[in-house]
Formats: sequence, C-alpha cells, structure tokens
Amino acid sequence: MTNYILRDENAIYYECGYSNDNALYLHLGSEAWLITDSRYTVEAKEQVRGAAVVETADLLKAARQLLRSRGVKRLVFDPKEWSVQAIGMLERKLPHLHLSPHPDFSHLKRMIKSEEEIALLKRAAELGREGFETFAAYLNLPGSQRSEKRLHFEMKAAMSHYGEYDLSFDPIVAINANAAKPHALPTDVVIREGDLLLVDAGLKYRRYCSDRTRTAFVKEGFDFGDEQKFSSPTIQKAYDLVRKAHDTAIRKARSGMTGAQIDRLAREVIEKGGMGKYFVHSTGHGVGLDIHEMPYISARGKTIVEDGMVFTIEPGLYFPGKFGIRIEDMVVMRNGRAEIL
Repeated sequence: MTNYILRDENAIYYECGYSNDNALYLHLGSEAWLITDSRYTVEAKEQVRGAAVVETADLLKAARQLLRSRGVKRLVFDPKEWSVQAIGMLERKLPHLHLSPHPDFSHLKRMIKSEEEIALLKRAAELGREGFETFAAYLNLPGSQRSEKRLHFEMKAAMSHYGEYDLSFDPIVAINANAAKPHALPTDVVIREGDLLLVDAGLKYRRYCSDRTRTAFVKEGFDFGDEQKFSSPTIQKAYDLVRKAHDTAIRKARSGMTGAQIDRLAREVIEKGGMGKYFVHSTGHGVGLDIHEMPYISARGKTIVEDGMVFTIEPGLYFPGKFGIRIEDMVVMRNGRAEIL
C-alpha cells in the first residue's frame, strides 16, 4: 500500500471528508492522520473519517515524528502542492526517507468520479444554470449605466444564490471587445441593447464545482439559451461555428479517445470554418473538487477518457479589439458517450 503525504485542501478533503487551510494528511499503510492546529481540531474530530486527528503547532514536525516512529523508507508526494523549503525540511530531518515525487497524485486518483460525485456535480451544474437565469432576469429589468464592474458584482450575487453557495472562480462578464480576452477583467464599459455579452461562471455545491459559459445578444427579453440571433452577420457566423464545434465534440466524444482526440473534434470544425487561428485555448478540462482537474481536453491531452470522467467542452473564438465567443457545458462520460450535466 502506498505511503503518501498531502497538503492541498481538496486532495485532503477527498481522502477524509474534511480539510482546512493549515493541515497535512499522512497515509502510511493501513493508518492515516489529519494533522492540524488547535483552531480546527474540534471541527476536524467531528468531520474526519478514516483518519486520526493530530493537534500540533508544527505540522511538519508532527509528520516527521509519525514517519520516524513507523520506520517509513519511501513517501510519495505531489511536487505541485509543496514548496522547496517544506520538502527540504522533511529531507534534512529524515535523511533515510526517500521522497518520491508524483505530479498530480490526487488528481489522478480523482479522475473517475463515483456516482455520488457525479450527482453532486450535476446538482452544481443545475444550480449554476439557475444562477444564469437569475442574472438574465436582472439584465432584463429597466436600468441604465450598468457597467461590466456592476454586472460582475451582480453575477457573483446571482451565481452564489445571494450568498448560499461559494463560487468556483471569479466570474467573467465581458461586453463586445472585452469578450475577445478569454480571461477578461471587468471594466467601466456600460452595457447597451445590441451588445454582445459573454459570461463564464460557476458555483460549488458541497465543494464540487460547476462551470458554464454563454454568449448572448443583448435585447429586450433576452436569455442565455443556445439559440442566439446577432444583428451582425460576422458575429452570427462566428457564433454558429462555435456552437457547431461545441455540439459536434459532445455528440462524437467516446470513451477510449484521448483528450487530444476529443479536442480535435471541436478544433476541426473551427478550422474547416476558416477561423482556426482565433481558437486560442484548449477545448476543455476536468471538473470536480477543483475547477481545473484531469483529464485535459487539449491538443496535448494524452489521458484516455473513460466512463465516469467529468469535463467541460468549451470551444471559443476571439477577435482582438472586436468580440469573442465561447459556449461551455460540463459533460460526464456514461456508456461510452458524453452526457451534458
């Protein structure tokens, strides 16, 4: 049985059902410990499953004592979670311990979701869709001088269901030319009828994330549905191409494909439409306890996609100084095919 040590909050939560911002998880053979400080031990003892809770003011020292007492010779860790300083402290104090780096150790364990996890992700996606509907209703109210900054604030409120849920990430709310930046920051630009509006947002339901993007034509009574009619033929052509790429990738994705092959399904549609150079990011990414997990649906994605994996399909086109378009949904692989959550 692998001996390993974890520092990442979500990696720890996955193992024992609890984590905080100052904890370590140590797993040695059939034993496991959640190591944390006195601020968290009462809560930890109530929630941790399958591990003993160790209270200490020095997490690394407590971990070293457990490692020394068990005579551990080899310990797996994810170098993406740890600082050079922290690993150095373990190595110097335990010279006979071999620290074995395994990048993405927890993400690899978490790639295939359980039915319970899929249900949580589905609920997160449903609540996220409701957040978009609430935001659309707000935008359809009479008003003036609503800047991207104000809309960004209102989207955070709508997506969180007014404080009931945490957000998966800071939402993107971008109008016209600002939407040409895939990770646009809100500006003082004011929304007006006839504008293009791109919104990318998600929430957490019992710690599991949602992620959704829609691009819409702003007019009276508009919504964030897939059917959008823009006044500009140029924008409409680009939108229809992105939608086709999105739908094609979901329809043709199969278990057994690599992430790169699924990425290719969307990218080929864009390239055949003559706009390949404007699709500047990958087609998708895994979603779970982290907003970005494995598998990665990209040109370099070597992971074989299997049933139970959850990821996004989100092709986009970005025309600097003009406009940008992205359509994104979360899918789960079931019975060999992609099912929208």
